[in-house]
Amino acid sequence: MSDAGNQQTGKAGAYRVLARKYRPADFSALIGQEPMVRTLTNAFSSGRIAQAWMLTGVRGVGKTTTARILARALNYKTDSIDQPSVDLTTPGQHCQAIMEGRHVDVIEMDAASHTGIDDIREIIEQVRYAPVSARYKVYIIDEVHMLSTQAFNGLLKTLEEPPPHVKFIFATTEIRKVPITVLSRCQRFDLRRVGAETLVSHLGKIAGLEAIEVEDAALAMIARAAEGSVRDSLSIFDQAIAHSAGPVTAETVRGMLGLADRARVIDLFEQVMKGDMAAALAEFRAQYDTGADPATVLTDLADFTHFVTRLRYVPAAAGDASLTEDERTRGSTFAETLSIKVLSRAWQMLLKGISEVQSSSRPVAAAEMVLIRLAHAADLPTLDEAMKTLDGAGVPSGGNGAAAPRAPASTAPIASASAGAPLAYQAPAPAPARMAQSANGGPVARLVEREMPAVEMQPAPIPEAKPEPVADAVPVRSLADIAGLADANRDMAFKVLLKRCVRPVRIEPGRLEIALTPEAPKTLPTDLSTRLKSWTGRNWLVSLSREEGGPTLAQQEASRRETAILDASQDPAVAAILARFPGAKVIDVRIPDAAELPGADAEADEISPDPSLDDDDN
Repeated sequence: MSDAGNQQTGKAGAYRVLARKYRPADFSALIGQEPMVRTLTNAFSSGRIAQAWMLTGVRGVGKTTTARILARALNYKTDSIDQPSVDLTTPGQHCQAIMEGRHVDVIEMDAASHTGIDDIREIIEQVRYAPVSARYKVYIIDEVHMLSTQAFNGLLKTLEEPPPHVKFIFATTEIRKVPITVLSRCQRFDLRRVGAETLVSHLGKIAGLEAIEVEDAALAMIARAAEGSVRDSLSIFDQAIAHSAGPVTAETVRGMLGLADRARVIDLFEQVMKGDMAAALAEFRAQYDTGADPATVLTDLADFTHFVTRLRYVPAAAGDASLTEDERTRGSTFAETLSIKVLSRAWQMLLKGISEVQSSSRPVAAAEMVLIRLAHAADLPTLDEAMKTLDGAGVPSGGNGAAAPRAPASTAPIASASAGAPLAYQAPAPAPARMAQSANGGPVARLVEREMPAVEMQPAPIPEAKPEPVADAVPVRSLADIAGLADANRDMAFKVLLKRCVRPVRIEPGRLEIALTPEAPKTLPTDLSTRLKSWTGRNWLVSLSREEGGPTLAQQEASRRETAILDASQDPAVAAILARFPGAKVIDVRIPDAAELPGADAEADEISPDPSLDDDDN
């Protein structure tokens, strides 16, 4: 399975950590990556070997190890085999040097510390030389996403048409940061997270090789904490062996990682779902006193909630080897009794609560408040159940989605109302709370237990709608009218905003639809509605449109100015003057007899001089 058989730890200081000691040396020992191994096996057997590979995945799944095994397969050579091969059972001439990272023709580079174009330029200059002793010169670039843009661009041409004796293997944890131009030139392999069941089996084999006694529950905890990373699982296992100084027990791993007892987490889950707040708070305090982190307890609750929800749809998930017996049996029971709506609500509240606890200065108190909210919500009907209650469908007994027995219907008469008429309520003498009847004779559920007056429904007169006052004396038909109102009310600051930031879309009496320029303040529509009501004496609905709208008043004025200047420049008399004075140009046009536009002030209609011009240009 690995190169561990030849590793000896006899002398002091020669101990190798498990992650290095049991590092896979061939494809058969690479766990959890069967699709990639199958693809490479078929490619090598058919001779369709790519020129570059891109390996991606989370930390610890085997990207760098796979790159070394692939380099070994490309340069595999024995006394009887001299061709690329994925069957590496017999060590070849170059295998040991490649796996130890010291072969002259297999160059490993960490892109995190070699990010510039100069490092890539050095590779480009070296690829033209043939390998020293191996079949291929292999470049392994780890964390390739750290390369600069110039470095990526410099590598493109060589990567697209490398010499026949050169192969590239890239590894990255951030595949989205790698340019698509580089990805398109590589065969991509996504290395998957290793399942908890596979990790438990793998750790069990290593424990046997190391002659370490370990409980199955401890291996399950380590596999869950590793989150699919083989290297992380071996590092945690190594730490647990040193921490235990003997057999590795679940209690030892739990204390080392600060985890809560899974059985106690299930107990806490059950108490919260039953709404037993006193027992839930006592259990949480007990777990905290034994060293469990508050956020970890809530995270474990969320994980168990997800597990119970998953069991509703995938009952076979209970067969996972990383699960304890309590998780299997009690989780299946909860999955049969709790509704999906209740589990989904608990999941959402826990997700929000975990972030609250992590950011709180008092995490214990914050976690207790989250548990209180959960226990309180357990007795509340879901939104759908509450709607059904209002429709007379029945009374939910609590958070598990079941319906309680219906109460007997009241015999109090309910007067029918004429179709379309509103109902007035007349309250006779107080009486105990009772159940009203629906129109078809069925009971309507009681939501609050208290004394209520009997209710009798009678048709009520329809109130007459009062017409909204309309100020016809102040007509508003365009943005220019609004600018005129701002000018008349001496609100010059708002007038400037209106002219620069508002694009008209649709203007109707009492309704204004506009679009805003990017620099417009967010409160401009509200301010515009308030001022229009004050200036016109009627309510205005100002809404934002997705349409682009027409030009702003400032753009209209600029267009008129440009047109006037162009027309003036084409006048024969003005053209003669411009010809008489070289360098002169028209900067202002004024028409004294022209009528001003509605709502536009005299300053706006005058063509203002260009501030960039000096007096000599006039």
